[in-house]
Amino acid sequence: MPRHVVVLTGAGISAESGLGTFRDAGGLWANHRIEDVATPEGFIKNPQLVHYFYNQRRAELQRVAPNAAHHALVDLEAELEVGMGGGLTLITQNVDDLHERAGSRSVLHMHGELLKARCEACAAVFPWHRDLGSEDVCIACGHSSLRPRIVWFGEVPFHLDAIDAAMARADLFISIGTSGSVYPAAGLVRLARTLGVRTVELNLEPSENHDFFDESHQGPAATIVPAFIADLLARYKKARGA
Repeated sequence: MPRHVVVLTGAGISAESGLGTFRDAGGLWANHRIEDVATPEGFIKNPQLVHYFYNQRRAELQRVAPNAAHHALVDLEAELEVGMGGGLTLITQNVDDLHERAGSRSVLHMHGELLKARCEACAAVFPWHRDLGSEDVCIACGHSSLRPRIVWFGEVPFHLDAIDAAMARADLFISIGTSGSVYPAAGLVRLARTLGVRTVELNLEPSENHDFFDESHQGPAATIVPAFIADLLARYKKARGA
């Protein structure tokens, strides 16, 4: 049984809760060009459109709930901490809070968080659950406008140092519901292989970097994630004679 597990999650796990994955094969997010709603340039050009886009996403998020895959990861985290004296680091590309609502504690949001806003001037961050607009002003510096705390295309993802540290101590890497096409997240499986870490993919279909995984299971996240974790924990309990 591994003691230090790193899990990477993508849109596939949130889709099981009813959240749209937004990006389709035509390069659109919910019928909008990515360049218009997911880049700093798009925000400068038309902040009203960008705010509208994320306000819709924010409202949708607050209507859904975590699913069985989210809850299974909480069970794994608890067993690693209590039974093994280890831990789980959950790296997510998702901007929703479903992992936290399920009970996960060690969550690193690479691409930001939809339920937070950030000041354009002083970079202060605030919880934000209602609509956000150009009229909203930072309460820290008192004058600058706010933007969604989202990492847009062309910006540097968050928590890269913490992610590297987690990968350095991992003995199992699990990727759940990711396409394997968005970097640097897509490169984590190769880093794991370089470090000698066992790699597992749990996905609806094989990802673009499928060949780098030691083990792969296909199916809906809410079905295959609980099954995989239940089997992993059963083997651990058998090994320790529980």
